[in-house]
Amino acid sequence: MSMKGKVAIVAGGGRDIGRACAIDLAKKGANIVLTYHSSSETALSAVAEIEALGQKAVAIQADLTVQADVDKTIDAAVNQLGGIDCLVHVSGGLVGRVKISEMTDEHWHNVMNVNLTSLFKMTRACVPHMKAGSSIVTFASQAARDGGGPGAVAYATSKGAVMTFTRGLAKELGPDIRVNGVCPGMISTGFHDTFTKSEVRTNVAGATALKREGTSEEVAKLVSFLASDESSYMTGNCVDINAGLLFS
Repeated sequence: MSMKGKVAIVAGGGRDIGRACAIDLAKKGANIVLTYHSSSETALSAVAEIEALGQKAVAIQADLTVQADVDKTIDAAVNQLGGIDCLVHVSGGLVGRVKISEMTDEHWHNVMNVNLTSLFKMTRACVPHMKAGSSIVTFASQAARDGGGPGAVAYATSKGAVMTFTRGLAKELGPDIRVNGVCPGMISTGFHDTFTKSEVRTNVAGATALKREGTSEEVAKLVSFLASDESSYMTGNCVDINAGLLFS
């Protein structure tokens, strides 16, 4: 599997799954622009690790719901690294667990903007610079298939929309650009450290066929496959990676 000479933008590449994706793509030969919101230390350490692999890397602090920050990310890829061959959009999050009866308009719109609008803005900005053979990898979630846990209805809804966006975009951009998504289950990340109780994580991991949580690096390997020409006959797919907890 090779990404040699290609330029990949990893939106949300400063930590956890995004960081692992940036590094794995670099191991496959890609030069990387990664964005981060607040995790500057781990983002800059990712840049150093990528450069140690012999690849080029740029870290951009960005709020990808803001057009100016989207534009500066695109500018870095095109003018510093020479183009855009791949977009991996990991950026997003739960924001908070809020029941519908307690949910404000502000929370709803914030979740939609972080998970869906940022993807729309980044895709719209990248596509004009992507030539035939390029690829886009989106991030949905197991929550998009099963509705998520308590207080996650806004998050699950936004990730369901990401799945539909992925399918529709694959039709629109084919045959030149492939678009696939991933739907992670219980992956050991800061996301679950923040939002999921330990006993819930233990129970969910125990319910999987593999009896454990996944790692960011395992998700990154799937992303690299979908980004590369090794998956050349795949587009419009939303691929589960959840240790057999949910089949679709």
